[in-house]
Formats: sequence, structure tokens, C-alpha cells
Amino acid sequence: MKFTRVFAFMALAGLAGSAFATDGYFSHGYGMKAKGMGGAATATSNDAFGGANNPASMAFVGNRLDLGVDLFSPRREASRTGSAGLDGSADSDSKYFLVPEFGYNHMYTPDLALGVTVYGNGGMNSNYPGGQINCGSGPANLLCGSGKLGVDLMQLIVAPTAAYKIAPNHSIGISPLIGYQRFKAEGLQGFAAPVGDPNQKSSDPTNLTNRGYDDSFGYGVRIGYMGKISPTVTIGAAYASKMKFDEFSKYKGLFAEQGGFDIPENYNLGVAWQATPLFLVAADYQRINYSSVNSIANPSTNQALLGTDGGPGFGWQDVDVWKLGVEYKYSQQMTLRAGYNHSDNPIQSRDAMFNILAPGVVKDHMTLGFTYTLASGNELTMAYMHAFKNDVTGPDGLPAGGTDKIQMYQNSLGIQYSWKM
Repeated sequence: MKFTRVFAFMALAGLAGSAFATDGYFSHGYGMKAKGMGGAATATSNDAFGGANNPASMAFVGNRLDLGVDLFSPRREASRTGSAGLDGSADSDSKYFLVPEFGYNHMYTPDLALGVTVYGNGGMNSNYPGGQINCGSGPANLLCGSGKLGVDLMQLIVAPTAAYKIAPNHSIGISPLIGYQRFKAEGLQGFAAPVGDPNQKSSDPTNLTNRGYDDSFGYGVRIGYMGKISPTVTIGAAYASKMKFDEFSKYKGLFAEQGGFDIPENYNLGVAWQATPLFLVAADYQRINYSSVNSIANPSTNQALLGTDGGPGFGWQDVDVWKLGVEYKYSQQMTLRAGYNHSDNPIQSRDAMFNILAPGVVKDHMTLGFTYTLASGNELTMAYMHAFKNDVTGPDGLPAGGTDKIQMYQNSLGIQYSWKM
């Protein structure tokens, strides 16, 4: 009954909204222990978030339940200079988001683990006020639409997980991925000229902007391996297929492939070294192949109508992510963590204007965290992340010309409580 209630809470809380834009639009880590170590978790088995990190790790986790929530605060800015009368700037209004996560693991036999991980994969959010510029018909937002300008994308994944020890120190795991996402866009009337108009930019202008939230469901799979190759060294690897989602029918005039928005395939490799009984070092490499999803990867400069297969997208490139974390057992009760995460910037200069909607430009993250073990054996974990400000500047695509600049920095503070059973 406790498990059922917690799971229901997590599902409802996840639907309340989340927004990440750290490693592209993926989170820098999953589970507070990983988040305190820069996201490095492929070769560690600290909690029940294997469905998000490496399913094989669950074979070494034991019986436990982890419940956490992150307070995430991205700060986004956009501006235009040097144009013929359309200069302006705006800060995004939405600044705080609660992002819950949940993990459960049960050792069905000494070699077989069954569990589930529920987490927010990532997302994009912007919410700029209107009225910064005048596009000829009165006050308008930075993209010549009326009212507020922005998007809100949330992605929630449920990952039931099975892991099996194929040898005492080696395991494999699998997590079917069941996904839900919702999206809305507003303030894009500047791209909504009707069909047949000389300025038509969308294949379906009536399903481009201000249609409220739309949702879709999708599926995929993550597989993983973990091996303790010596008493002090553990390695891990995991691969997640592209998650295929239903199209956003309310926004089939915005996203390429008539509203398509899949989660790209990604994979990660990791190693953990127990340098001393008190000191652990972990490092991960992750690859996120944004180029496999047209609505994300198509250049915004494509000379085609929005919503078509080759229509403009965000122009995001594939990214490499490097994660490094350290863990120090300060006492029997207290474990301290720190980490660094570096990601490529997926956004190129040519796509700066379109990415006013999704300025996922941060690259460098520093993290801190700790776990305090209570007398009961249960754990309290906290993690803090700061993503340093970064910006991208590029030519504006509106007729008035000019230069657009998008920039962002972030902070997050999370807490997790874990029951050992």
C-alpha cells in the first residue's frame, strides 16, 4: 500500500510540470546521489534509479525505496540588437520548477532484482512577457507575436526494471521505457500567416500556437551491463533506444513530421574506482543523438514550411557529456560528494533566433551533495547544482535583421529520503 501511494504521488507530481535544460534538455543526473557527483552513475549502485542510469546496477542495490524532489531554477534571457526598429530584450518569467523522482527495488532472489524508476527525463520551458517591440501592428513579443512568448515541454518516464547477476560480480539489466509528455506553445502568431498567403510559414497555421496543452505517449527500452572487474574497479555501460511518441496533433503546424517529437537515443559508459575504503572516484561519458529527431535537429534555416518532414527545427547537434564525481565517507553517518559535468552546446549561431524558445546553451555544471544515514538505517540525501552562464549569438531571421543573443544559467537544490527494507 505504501508503494502504491508513493507511485501515484510521483505520477501526479510529474504531470504537474518540470523543466530541464542542462545537458541539452536532459537532466545532468538522475537520483540525488548521482546529482551530487555531476551525474556520474553508470558504474555505481547507490540507489534504485537504475532505470534512468544503468538497469544492471539494480542487481547490487538491495531492497530499497528512494523518493526525491528537485527545486530547479533556470534563468533565461533573450535580446535583439542592430535591427531596423525591432531591438528589444526579455527575461523568462517562470523561474522555479519542482521535479520529483522515485525508485523502488526488490531482490526477488539473491541474483534477480525487480524494480521501477519514475523520473522526469527533461524538458524545455520559456515564458517571456509580450510588448518588447513593435512589428507594425502594435506591441509584440520578440518573435512578432501577440502576448506572451514561450514553450513548455515536460517528459515523464516510467521504467520497470529487471536485473540479473550472470556471475557473482557481473550483471545485466533491462528497462522498458513508458513515456508521457505534454507541450504547449504561445506567442508564435508571427509564423501563422494563413494558407495561400505570400508570407505563409506553416503547413497548418491553425495548429501552430496558442492551442493549449497537448500530450502524447511513447515507448522505448534501456539495456545495461555492470561488472566489478577487481575489488576496487567497477565498469558499466547502458544504451537507450529512441523513444517513439505519438505526434502532438495540436502542434502539427510547428514541429517537423506533422507534430513529431521523439526522445533521442543515448548511451553512456562509466567507471568507478574505490581508491581507498573512504574515497570513491566515478567518471561517465554520455552521448545524446539529437540528430535522430527531425523536430529537434532540423536547421531553423530550412526553406520549407513548419510542420513538414523537412521543416525548420531547433537545429540541435549531437552532444558529448563528461561527468566526474567524487565521494568521501566522512564518518559512519555522513558521506560527502562533489562533481563536475561538461556538455557540448547543441545550439549553433544560425539557430539563435528560433532557440529563444529553448535556450539550452549551458555547458559547465558544478555539484555538491551529502547523505546522512539515520539510526534506523534510512538515508537523507541532498544535492546542489550550479550551471554557469553561457550564451549564443547569431543573425536574426526577421526582415529587419539584427543579431539575437540567448543566454542562461541554472541552480537546483534537491532532497531525497530513502528507506532500506
